[in-house]
Parts: sequence; C-alpha cells; structure tokens
Amino acid sequence: MNDTNARLATLIGSRICHDLISPIGAISNGLELMGLAGQMKGPEYDLIADSVQNAGARIRFFRIAYGAAGDQMLGRPEIMSVLTDMNHGSRVKFAWRPADPQARADVRLAFLAMQCCEVALPYGGTVEAFETDGSWTVTGTGEKMAHNPDLWRLLDTRLEETTEITPALVQFALLPLAVADAGRPLHHEAGQRRITVSF
Repeated sequence: MNDTNARLATLIGSRICHDLISPIGAISNGLELMGLAGQMKGPEYDLIADSVQNAGARIRFFRIAYGAAGDQMLGRPEIMSVLTDMNHGSRVKFAWRPADPQARADVRLAFLAMQCCEVALPYGGTVEAFETDGSWTVTGTGEKMAHNPDLWRLLDTRLEETTEITPALVQFALLPLAVADAGRPLHHEAGQRRITVSF
C-alpha cells in the first residue's frame, strides 16, 4: 500500500463513519424515547439497545483510528467516552492513562496500536495506552496470549503490494504507515502474558 492509497483509506474511513454516526445516534435516541414512554421493554429491547450502543462505540472508535487525523486536540473525557462504550460487554477492556488532551494524530496511532494488541487477546485481557513526553506505549496483557509472529512482523517492515492482509487485520498494515508518516520509530515486544507497542 503506497502513501496515496493510505491517505485515500483514511478519507474513506472518515466518510463512512461520518455518514453512519448520525443514523445510529438517531436510532439510539429513538430507543431511549420509546423506553421512557414505556412502549418497549423486555429482552428484545435490550438486545437492540445493546447492539446499537456497540455499533455506535465501534464507529466512533473507527472514526478516530481509520479517519483523517487533522490538527485538533482530543480531551480525555471524549476519549474515555469512546473507550468506555467499547468496554461494554467486551472481553478486552481498554484503558486510557494520559490525563491531558492529546493531538488527534497521536490518539489515532494509539487506537491503531490498541487494536493490534486486542488481536493478541482472544480470551480477554486489558489494553492500556500510556504517554510520556511525547513517547507512547500501548500494552496488551492477558492470561492467554495469541501471538502470531508473521502478523506482528508487519509492524517491522513496509507492507508490500503482494502481502495478503484480511480486513480484520488491516490495523497491522496501517499502523506502520501512519507512524512512519509521523516521523517516528515503531517497536514491539512480545512475552508470554504481555505485548507492547511503542512509538
């Protein structure tokens, strides 16, 4: 994937997420109003409400991770709102440690790294993002790790046109491109119960 394709991918991601956020938000608001009016209760309502919440959380996450970064800052409350909704009903829990507002471009890199770490935790665990003086560390910890060296090797080398990558693992292709575009080095280390990505 060349730089032009990578930029197009971020614009496509932004467009799709932007167009889907509003209708999903409207469905969520409609469900809330129906619930307040007592028009709909029971397991069916709960299933729809949970599904809409999960879809909304993932689109907000994807909008930051896969969309165009821009120059704006993101505050901790906004980031925590996204990750708190992502944690709802998930085996993998996301934690955000920086207290100060962060550049959206940095949050994008952290979110992509967090998604990479999530892949290594199929049985559940915790993914945490830390920032110190502009340097970032994202760690994934769990009792059972699923570390695929061939997959993680994509973070060390530039993706070739012939490299096969599935949609579920596209973060491994985009993260090294985005980190290189930011002019930073990218490293990762894997252990029995922890995997670390730093940039």
